[in-house]
Amino acid sequence: MKVTITAKKINISQAFTDYAEKKFAAKLDRFFPEEAEAKITLSERREQIVLELTVSYNGIIYRAEETARDKNDALDVTIDRIIRQIRKHKTRVEKNLRENAFAGLDPEPEEPDYEVIRYKNFRMKPMTVEEAILQMDLLGHNFFMFKNATTGIVNVVYKRDDGNYAVLVPEDN
Repeated sequence: MKVTITAKKINISQAFTDYAEKKFAAKLDRFFPEEAEAKITLSERREQIVLELTVSYNGIIYRAEETARDKNDALDVTIDRIIRQIRKHKTRVEKNLRENAFAGLDPEPEEPDYEVIRYKNFRMKPMTVEEAILQMDLLGHNFFMFKNATTGIVNVVYKRDDGNYAVLVPEDN
């Protein structure tokens, strides 16, 4: 697995890099082959370390985030969360992982199939990101889909856990 570590205004020691690679080898290599990519992003917020872990392979993205005083503790928690995500959705993701990835693991209770209970049609008028955020807040939603007035492309704006906003923009493959 290719591991990329990015730090925002934090120094990363070689010891942390070695620790991360050792943890990935011990816990995640059983699920993912060499082509999988893992990205660790570290930042500091209110004297705490925020660690975001994203693992992508075969079109599926697993993501976990943790805030802790220690980088190693945050990494351990995020790796465990990724493993829980994989185990929870075992039947859906098994074909995208390594063969025998689940050999020796305790079975998780089967999750029921997803059930769509409602389809909603609505008209999308072109608007700016700022207008979309305002509309989302006025509706009391945590996300809002809109047609970007600048690009003409459908985007989604959402409120992050840290209180900031983010915009999802599709990209051509």
